Amino acid sequence: MTQVAFHIGIDDKLDYACRLIRKALATSARVLVLADEDLIAPLDQALWTHEPSSFVSHAMAGTPGIKASDCQVVLAYEVDRAQGPWPVLINMRRDLPVVPPDCEKLIELVSGDEEELVLARQRWKTYTQRGFSLTNHDLRKRAQGSPANSG
Repeated sequence: MTQVAFHIGIDDKLDYACRLIRKALATSARVLVLADEDLIAPLDQALWTHEPSSFVSHAMAGTPGIKASDCQVVLAYEVDRAQGPWPVLINMRRDLPVVPPDCEKLIELVSGDEEELVLARQRWKTYTQRGFSLTNHDLRKRAQGSPANSG
């Protein structure tokens, strides 16, 4: 059964996604990243430039001449545009993704924006109804408890 982890209160989704993708690659996992149209091009660029001394090799689903099945990291708008298997799915979209049957871990990236939080709560409820195992990583609580913010 797919494990779903919500990472909530992310200030910079692009930076967070780049670090998370690198972490997943360190375990040799194949990663599918779903992003809305306003985020997919900036994410594509960020993966090439995030670390000054290296880059994350990746492909955009549907790019002519590139087989997504040969890539370890693929960016897409929708799951059906990317050829699996996808053990790790990172969802940066505001809507509920189609969860591939081979997905072991789905990571939901959510900012602190109230509209995004409302949509994330709806996705949480749907995942719960479908019987997924869920965890919540609330980054806002960490920031509140940090020494810099404790006054």
